[in-house]
Amino acid sequence: MAKNSKNNTPNKKPKFSMYWIYILIILLLLGTQFFTGGSMWYQQKKISDTELKEFLTNGDVERIEVVNNSHTAKIYIKKEALQKDVHKDVKGEDSLIPQTANEEVPQYKVNFGDQQNFENQVRKIIKETNQNTELDFEPDTNNWIVSALFNFLPIILFIGLWIFLMRRMSGGSGGGAGGQIFNIGKSKAKLFDEKKDIRATFKDVAGLEGAKEEIQEIVEFLKNPERYTSLGGKIPKGALLVGPPGTGKTLLAKAVAGEAKVPFFSLSGSDFVEMFVGVGASRVRDLFKQAKEKSPAIIFIDEIDAIGRARGKNNFTGSNDERENTLNQLLTEMDGFGTNTNVIVLAATNRADILDKALMRAGRFDRQIYVDLPDLNERREIFEVHLRPIKTKEALDLDFLAKQTPGFSGADIANVCNEAALIAARKGKKAVDKQDFLDAVDRIIGGLEKKNKIITLEEKKTIAYHEAGHATVSWLLEHAAPLVKVTIVPRGQSLGAAWYLPEERQIVRPEQMLDEMCATMGGRAAEKVIFDKISTGALSDLEKVTKQAKAMVTIYGLNDKIGNITYYDSSGQSDYNFSKPYSEETAQIIDKEISEIIEGQYKRAIQLLQENQHKLTLLANQLLEKEVIFKDDLEAIFGKRPFEKEIFGKEKNLEA
Repeated sequence: MAKNSKNNTPNKKPKFSMYWIYILIILLLLGTQFFTGGSMWYQQKKISDTELKEFLTNGDVERIEVVNNSHTAKIYIKKEALQKDVHKDVKGEDSLIPQTANEEVPQYKVNFGDQQNFENQVRKIIKETNQNTELDFEPDTNNWIVSALFNFLPIILFIGLWIFLMRRMSGGSGGGAGGQIFNIGKSKAKLFDEKKDIRATFKDVAGLEGAKEEIQEIVEFLKNPERYTSLGGKIPKGALLVGPPGTGKTLLAKAVAGEAKVPFFSLSGSDFVEMFVGVGASRVRDLFKQAKEKSPAIIFIDEIDAIGRARGKNNFTGSNDERENTLNQLLTEMDGFGTNTNVIVLAATNRADILDKALMRAGRFDRQIYVDLPDLNERREIFEVHLRPIKTKEALDLDFLAKQTPGFSGADIANVCNEAALIAARKGKKAVDKQDFLDAVDRIIGGLEKKNKIITLEEKKTIAYHEAGHATVSWLLEHAAPLVKVTIVPRGQSLGAAWYLPEERQIVRPEQMLDEMCATMGGRAAEKVIFDKISTGALSDLEKVTKQAKAMVTIYGLNDKIGNITYYDSSGQSDYNFSKPYSEETAQIIDKEISEIIEGQYKRAIQLLQENQHKLTLLANQLLEKEVIFKDDLEAIFGKRPFEKEIFGKEKNLEA
């Protein structure tokens, strides 16, 4: 018990700081000035031999102090003589001159040649004038102290500055690996203690069932390796977590650390990068050395693309790259230790396409675990996790919330829950309700409402018809996303917005893409039909349909003239090419086909709105009156949508 209590006692020993050196130097300088008579604070007035003889003759001098071997004498003036005009330029004992206790301050000093001749002349004048002036002698002890101090002070300051800079560049002023200049090559990996540091487990990771299954198997490898090796299997050396940002890759790694009950080394890919040559490779070696010593163990490298980027790219100078040296060392270490060391490397990235092929091969990262965006059921489970600390007013319909947020990552859903709590607190509520969550989704997708933004009546009318055009066309087309809400209240950078719930599709057909493009062009088409003019408000619409049409022609092979050809390169190699993968003649055909697709859907939207112009006007007038309309308002004008079906999808914001 005593041993445990001793180990649990926090270390209260003060840490060394460079500021103590600075304080010591300042105190040393101040002390030198005090104990050497304050020569830097006050310089005595220099006089000539003639002036000294005059002062002696007048009886103004109280004492003359000759400094041996310095050819200098200090002159002390009597207190009553200091009142004379001739001594008004010198300080008396009431001045702020630094001095030691019981020590008077000389007012003058005089330089002389031969010390013996000077003493004889002074004694002669004192005797002739019958003065009581004292003649003393002082050994020259100050000069060598001051001289030595100022000789060594620059060296001391330079050494202190050098140590300070080295400690800062090596990653901190504290102790431990990487904290000192001599430990700069040590690994910066944090070793997690399952009893203190780890809080997440697989219960905290909602959804991601496929990824969790593979990760759990890796944990079982470390807990019970004989179960697999007895059949001749080998423990995998590494697993790479790949997926969009915010899907829970790092959270999965934290859950592994909480479940495995083995040493878990966690660090980022950027922790290997340093300004010194060879430091990254040295840290890689030290990291794997520590892991082998604590085997079985897990190494987790977050954002491995910081050092794992494919070699040879963007190296136009031809110079040696420190990042490549670090990657080479990592490749060697991963392929170097045997399968019986029970060390597994986990890594996470959302840029797997730019990683080096040598890093991705079997034998290094044997498994690639894709962590995709959550589906409907997984989103509901994620809401359950993030709603635990939220104080809700009622039992929320999690299925409804999941349908309102498709395409959202786990991080997005966490942000929705937090934003809903903030909105409820801002409104002074005691608990969070359903409307707060809807407002949070609107806030995240569309931005903050700007009801005080100055908009003219003509602009407001244009925005209303623009958004009504989107709503009308999408309502009349089978494959377009059904409407949820339309508003002309400025939100974020948009002047108006329409929210839809598009169907979550695994594959998309040409007619579905064309209907979506037609609905997107409905805003500009409404402006053309009603005002016979167009505006710049359709910028985001044009950007969206141009990308869709280009994808149909150049990526998905959905164009008859171009044929079953794609110019998409999943490896990312085309990003570094300066030439297009097709000829100029093909480029002209591509441009023409893209334009024909967009213009065809624009004319189609105009025709639909002309056929339903009366209903379009009714909808726009309701928008001008209410500023926000919902699905029920459209059903009252257009009737129930004939091809309604069970759908859900991500809300989209269309700028006006």
